Amino acid sequence: MAVKLEHANLVVKDVDGIVRFLQHAFPEFVVRHEGKNSQGQRWLHVGTSDTYLALQEATVEPREPWRPYSGLPGVNHLGYEVDDVAKLVERMTAGGYENSTVPNAHPHRKRAYFHDPDGNDWEFVQYLSDHEADRNDYKLGEIW
Repeated sequence: MAVKLEHANLVVKDVDGIVRFLQHAFPEFVVRHEGKNSQGQRWLHVGTSDTYLALQEATVEPREPWRPYSGLPGVNHLGYEVDDVAKLVERMTAGGYENSTVPNAHPHRKRAYFHDPDGNDWEFVQYLSDHEADRNDYKLGEIW
């Protein structure tokens, strides 16, 4: 059986802002469906016919804002493989999104990171090799 992530369900403060962010990153993403749950919270699915993100409107303000990489439990980032990181960076920069890319250099991949309107971090990686050993190498010149 092949394993793939079909969807992830995220609670967000700015549903429309996250949709715009995702459509800048992935122009092929469309809103597949939307509605309200039994508590009246807005939700929608945005993505392709194969994969999507379920976004649910937040109704409670957290005590503290989420800070990725702070050591607290939670998601530091979601990573997506893309065909062309340079073009993605152009689209995201033109859209006014904050580039949060950490220094990195690797002969077999390029990575870029951007914050969405809610402050979540997203990783975008372009692999430059089809060889599994190259793609999964963590020793060659990468700065973490």
